[in-house]
Amino acid sequence: MTFHRHSGPRSYLSSTMTERFDCFYCRENLQGKKYAKKDEKPVCVRCFDKLCANTCAECRKPIGADAKELTHKNRHWHEGCFRCAKCYKPLANEPFAAKDDGKIMCGKCGDRDGSPRCQGCYKVITPGAKNVEYKHKVWHEECFICFECKQPIRSQSFLTKGDEMYCTGCHEKKFAKHCARCKEAITSGGITYQDQPWHSECFVCNTCKKPLAGARFTAHEDQFYCVNCYKADVAKKCSGCQNPITGFGRGTNVVNYEDKTWHEYCFNCKKCSLSMAHKRFVINGNDIYCPDCAKKL
Repeated sequence: MTFHRHSGPRSYLSSTMTERFDCFYCRENLQGKKYAKKDEKPVCVRCFDKLCANTCAECRKPIGADAKELTHKNRHWHEGCFRCAKCYKPLANEPFAAKDDGKIMCGKCGDRDGSPRCQGCYKVITPGAKNVEYKHKVWHEECFICFECKQPIRSQSFLTKGDEMYCTGCHEKKFAKHCARCKEAITSGGITYQDQPWHSECFVCNTCKKPLAGARFTAHEDQFYCVNCYKADVAKKCSGCQNPITGFGRGTNVVNYEDKTWHEYCFNCKKCSLSMAHKRFVINGNDIYCPDCAKKL
């Protein structure tokens, strides 16, 4: 802040004693006397104090011609009245702050009165101090810390849980889901299968490593397979049609007998083609027969 200082009116002696030199208001002869200028017009000290003097913003009294006057933004003070509104420190030769309500304060009191307070230590954040602002609240940079590890977050990324702030590492350890395969935290995306979370890049076919998210797949002994790999490498072959039994496509029911497996729709009498599913049957070699056809063999 800056102000203008006036050490009273400038005093003059008339330059020529023979010329008449009068006060603009009372016409008193000012030759050889002290006077002040108001709008470039000479005014005697008495008229200046009575008619022209500014009013002090603090004591509300006129600032006489002989007084030292301080001016700031069209407001005027006696030099002795220009003090901090809180601690009353004289400010004629000191830095000061002018508040919106008109109060004049020294730098120290101004900081305390108008500066925001840190949400961590509740101390004033002085102008120029490094700080962090989040959701209309402000912290000293060193007070904006992770709730878990207590280390300053500063300009790093952070995540919240309620009103608590966490650095990325602590948030992952404390709240993130962990992949069922690699056990690492899932920070974004991911998929869920049978109530277990997975990274998309970990949920792949056990054989060809093709991603299975959004694709048809099957599980076998805690491993996942795409349709093609399951057919080629894992699925049992139907003893009837010799094709893989996958559970995909036409029908999903199977018939097991001893060490052999059939699609239900392939488990038919070799001779009359009658379905033997859920019925009595006779096996002759690798073939299935209904009891009636078996008698004719």
